[in-house]
Amino acid sequence: MKKELRYIGEKIVKNEHILATKISELIDSVYSSSLSKAGAPDHELHAYRGELVRYFGQALYEDKEIIQEHVIRWGKKAARFALKYQVSLSNALRAVSFYRTILWDVFTDELAEKQFAAITMLDVSKIIDPLIDKVLQVMSEVYEKRNTELMKIAYSAVEELSVPVVAVTKGIAVIPLIGTIDTNRAQLIMETALHEGTRLQLDSLILDVSGVPIIDTMVADQLYKIITALKLSGIEPLITGIRPELAQTIVNIGLDFNEVTTQSSLENALKQLGFKVEKSR
Repeated sequence: MKKELRYIGEKIVKNEHILATKISELIDSVYSSSLSKAGAPDHELHAYRGELVRYFGQALYEDKEIIQEHVIRWGKKAARFALKYQVSLSNALRAVSFYRTILWDVFTDELAEKQFAAITMLDVSKIIDPLIDKVLQVMSEVYEKRNTELMKIAYSAVEELSVPVVAVTKGIAVIPLIGTIDTNRAQLIMETALHEGTRLQLDSLILDVSGVPIIDTMVADQLYKIITALKLSGIEPLITGIRPELAQTIVNIGLDFNEVTTQSSLENALKQLGFKVEKSR
């Protein structure tokens, strides 16, 4: 049995380039054309395909654990290559599925020509199929990781846009907070306030919370931490737009806002800082 497996495996390895070409021919022209338009080099594609074919052949007579490590590395490398040339996950996985078709053609031919026992083909399947499944798994994981990274980047970009720092005049700026504040956004507000406060050399920073729909215990506590951090940085914090429910929350949880300047509106806060606000007629 081992001799038969070695024979088939060595034949696959010997013909890796021919089999790689057959795989390329099986893949539809639309998929291949999209790769070419994206700039994917044909010789690299052929080399990738031949390499995986070779591993499948070697798996029939070499150490399976070592071959699996090679296959895992190949899957990661191939997924990065596919991502580079904007290949969708479904197309990337579909391309790998053609290896099974080509290899089974080889097995079928050898079964007929050499009159191998059917059990030989079953043994071949038991070795090759898990490796193909491993490739599909690894490539899916790489794509999933990349999608997660992109989502984090997109989320961070949205968060950054949600914490605008508006410079009013030299030394004075406003952060108009709009929308829900959770722990992550509160941390971003603090980081942005401290960073921009230093960059703009602010003396005073107004936090306008009139656009925050829900202000509970957590939000009040986070605001207190932001205010404390600003004061430690030498920036005078002011809060505007405090509604009755926020005032009640502050009292209920015992936060000391006595040393924090508060105003009912942004206009009043600016007036307090000596900024002349002209009323529209």
